[in-house]
Amino acid sequence: MSADRQLSVALVASNRYPISQPFAGGLEAHVWYLARALRRRGHRVTLFAAEGSDPNATDATLRVQPFCPSALAVGDPSAAPQRFLADHHAYLTLMTDLAAAGPGAFDVVHNHSLHYLPVAMAPALEIPMLTTLHTPPTPWLESALGVSMGVGSAFVAVSRHTAQSWRPVVRDVDVIANGTDPNDWPVGDGGTDLAWFGRLTPEKGAHVAIDVARTTGRRLHVAGPVSDRAYFEDAIAARLGDDIVYHGHLDQPALARLVGSCAATLATPLWDEPYGLVVAESLSCGTPIAGFRRGGIPEIVDSTCGRLVEPGDVDALAHAVDEAATLDRGAVRDRAVAHCGLDTMVEAYVRRYHHLIAANFAEHSRTGVA
Repeated sequence: MSADRQLSVALVASNRYPISQPFAGGLEAHVWYLARALRRRGHRVTLFAAEGSDPNATDATLRVQPFCPSALAVGDPSAAPQRFLADHHAYLTLMTDLAAAGPGAFDVVHNHSLHYLPVAMAPALEIPMLTTLHTPPTPWLESALGVSMGVGSAFVAVSRHTAQSWRPVVRDVDVIANGTDPNDWPVGDGGTDLAWFGRLTPEKGAHVAIDVARTTGRRLHVAGPVSDRAYFEDAIAARLGDDIVYHGHLDQPALARLVGSCAATLATPLWDEPYGLVVAESLSCGTPIAGFRRGGIPEIVDSTCGRLVEPGDVDALAHAVDEAATLDRGAVRDRAVAHCGLDTMVEAYVRRYHHLIAANFAEHSRTGVA
């Protein structure tokens, strides 16, 4: 099979969130980058995601089927929450339709969802599937793997750290690091202020970034979706002021301008970040990182582009800010392009697609399946 042959790729994302700006999270941003890049290379992309996704990210869509239970079913006291049922129905419909469509529908299915059904039902597909592991192991996905035994899908993780966390459950896990488009994250002039951006949830640690910024005496700019309202009101909103500014949920161009205008970006995860897409995006803007040494972040940040300290050490992180702010912004950008570039990621995925297609063809030829 020619490596430059146009492929038909079904990208499976979240049924809850559209693949559009401003992004609900890093997974949605990742799928957006990948989808657009595949299309630019001449591949056909069909997207499964919530309504309202960017039309420039897809050639066609697989519609999310809503679930409307009957009055009797709604009244069942043992019924699962409606949101759970909606997710279950959406992915059950998707996988049943893909199984019925047969091998001619797509060359490959690339699963990015965190739902259990695509993995559990992968053996029913005649189309080869690749699953990207964006998170540490979850009970639901471990259960699905227990049912499927990993048959029907190959697996890649977004970092070596994440791959290692899955290896007790998934025998073969390759690593393809997430990538960002440098054209979308141009180098900024920098400044004296600090940035923090991402989902506003406790495990992302924006409240710790506020502590660090106030220790350094620098203004902090915060941006991102409020994913946990109670946390935001108690830990963030109550502490806003002239020195701590919340900009809301910005689209990508506005966010790039904000990050590029800052001296450094704070990365303060209170969990093991599977990759750290905000880190790669900040580096692309030439804005160095001062952060905690957790999860996949140390795989991205080296001495040319940031400073990392032990998790939870606010005083050490405050000291690291001043060091990071002195780094050469051109060298920071170079690190992003070399290590987190979009082209490298997409080329790795396309090679993986071709490998899976060839292996699937060989298996069908061996077993006599048409």
